[in-house]
Amino acid sequence: MTITTLFFDVGGVVLTNGWDRHSRAAVVPEFGLDYEEFQDRHDFVANAFEIGELSLDDYLARTIFYRDRDFTQDEFVARMKATSEEFPGMLDLLDDFAAGPHLMATLNNESSELNRYRIDTFGLRDRFSFFLSSSSLGAKKPEPQIYRMALNITMRNPSECVFIDDRELNLECADKFGMHTVHFRGATDSPDVLREKLAALGVTGPEQH
Repeated sequence: MTITTLFFDVGGVVLTNGWDRHSRAAVVPEFGLDYEEFQDRHDFVANAFEIGELSLDDYLARTIFYRDRDFTQDEFVARMKATSEEFPGMLDLLDDFAAGPHLMATLNNESSELNRYRIDTFGLRDRFSFFLSSSSLGAKKPEPQIYRMALNITMRNPSECVFIDDRELNLECADKFGMHTVHFRGATDSPDVLREKLAALGVTGPEQH
């Protein structure tokens, strides 16, 4: 069957991860906080935060601002957001494929506020038609229901879809649904690597024809 749909993970593929363990380990000590104490609190609420049951304000109230601090929430949030960066060349790659015939969608685990910030800041609305995030779907990768919902929302058969992710476990679960999968790490792989892997599945951008 012809490939009609491309599902992209965002953090780890297109952009750096928004608030992963590396970002937390870098940011939290900058504010003079005990990282282990923060991480203990983060672990208790992380799942609720990612599936949209906890707002950013509530998350920070549980993990940071449960006591008075010598910095503001706005200052901390600004630093959280500043950890987001584009992997070189990935937005250009998205432009190429968005100009083609394929339905473009994200499929990612991310809290609502950070997801919206990253969509707006990096112009992802111009590249994707669907944003399928854990915070809006109430499920996260690699849980089976998030893949099922992605297929139902886009009204696609698994065999006509490609899912691109930097984590092999997420790809294994998508593969069980019959989706084509591509392992790609934006931090170490060039966009040309992704183009080659997609071309092997018969998926090319307009400039490649």
